Amino acid sequence: MKVADLQMRANMYPLQNDKINQAKTGAAQKADQATAGINFADILQKNVEENSTVQFSAHAVKRLEERSLPVTTNDIERLNAGVKQVDAKGGKNSLIMVDDTAFVVSVRNKTVITAIDKTLTASNVFTNIDSVAFV
Repeated sequence: MKVADLQMRANMYPLQNDKINQAKTGAAQKADQATAGINFADILQKNVEENSTVQFSAHAVKRLEERSLPVTTNDIERLNAGVKQVDAKGGKNSLIMVDDTAFVVSVRNKTVITAIDKTLTASNVFTNIDSVAFV
């Protein structure tokens, strides 16, 4: 038995390219029109920019509260700038100094791991970091 005979018995017919695009609904056509001028790279870049701010781990939040270290929006902007600089240079775990506060940051995850003020940094040893940035 030929393949065509089996397909006819099972009510299966080969698709023709000119008939595939004819069955689009109104919603699908509107979606195609809305995304016609948008490029995947643009959408990806927009999502990356929206998620580019640093996050604070639970440990970092606890340390900030214990040590009464204030963090302003300006500090966070500077911290973001420092993370971008370190990321551009290929750093993975970095010590970023913002004024008198040292932040240990996972650059890949954009997460602050811990925070220490200047008075405590003199007596501490920092391990598992591959870069330092002063912002």
